Amino acid sequence: MKKQTTFSGIILVGLGVYFLANQLHLPPLRLFQDWPALLIIFGIALIAQAYSAREYQHIFPGIVLFGFGLHFLLASLFQRWPNHVGVFFLIIAIAFFFSSRKTKNGLGQSIFFLALAFILLFSERFSHLFHIVETSISSVWKFWPLALIIVGIYILLIKRK
Repeated sequence: MKKQTTFSGIILVGLGVYFLANQLHLPPLRLFQDWPALLIIFGIALIAQAYSAREYQHIFPGIVLFGFGLHFLLASLFQRWPNHVGVFFLIIAIAFFFSSRKTKNGLGQSIFFLALAFILLFSERFSHLFHIVETSISSVWKFWPLALIIVGIYILLIKRK
């Protein structure tokens, strides 16, 4: 980070609000009294730094931190908020998408994580429609993480050359 004024300013303001909320216990500041607020603060700071200083490599971690913090905050506030691993993949897909718009890299990863998120989020709802297929491939489905491992090894070792 070459020019850190935006990042530093947002961090200082955010931490000030966080600690003030913890000391005063005011109802409007209740959202800032837990650890997800810290993730949101650092995520906003990274996103603002990325766009203000044109350091677009900070978009991805900023959106991931902001998204995870927002997810944990909403999951603690609303019982009906989906607290599922698919939400994390959806946040990562969104981060890759916004990052790819500025860096021109990562759109494929965005589509992959988006597809994975939808499969994980909605597979239980449609399982009754695919009972025959589900029973026939249930033993194979246990090993789907191996596909992730194989693709990761391919990217790390083979695609580099």
